[in-house]
Amino acid sequence: MTEAEPAEGLRERKKRRTRTHISDIATGLFMERGFDAVTVAQIAEAAEVSVNTVYNYFPAKEDLFFDRESELVDRLSHIVRERAVGESATRAVLAVLRRDVEERSPYAGLFPGYERWARVMLESPVLVGRLWRMQQAGADALARTLAEEAGVAPTDPVPELIAGQLAGIQQAVFRGIGRRLADGVDPDETADRALEQLDAVETLLSAEVLGYAVRGSE
Repeated sequence: MTEAEPAEGLRERKKRRTRTHISDIATGLFMERGFDAVTVAQIAEAAEVSVNTVYNYFPAKEDLFFDRESELVDRLSHIVRERAVGESATRAVLAVLRRDVEERSPYAGLFPGYERWARVMLESPVLVGRLWRMQQAGADALARTLAEEAGVAPTDPVPELIAGQLAGIQQAVFRGIGRRLADGVDPDETADRALEQLDAVETLLSAEVLGYAVRGSE
């Protein structure tokens, strides 16, 4: 904690711990029984809280599964906002996706136990639908960020088109990882195939897309 950051109060700490506890209990039940087979009432009972308390922290059952939704929706925009001087938006995104795979980042799903998480998600139409909405929200947020970073009008069609391509690349790579792991493919082989996808992407994108929104010096 830095001097500029206020200390977390007792109330906030208690709320954070309660939220984490409920989320952890729910995740364990989902992994054991499947998402659709678990009720909010069962989660509340296992967490030793009321059903209303669960809903106070998680308005929908899907929120318990995707408990880091806001972070995931904003991730591509964050990558673009944090790119280095001289780096384009597209190059920044591709570099981070490659690093996610190479370093076995949790963002890429390359960690022990993810295959079960992926299988639970793919078996639930509700979760697949929620994931699709999250992906669309991420693409929309990225389009707005690209327009700001490129200094173009909100009505300019290019940011939305490029955002769609970058979001689609991320979805294709991470979806492939999840499906391969759920099918029992070795994690190292899964990572190698994901890197092959990213290699192929750079040969398919135009120079205009690869060079879009290069960050100038401050």
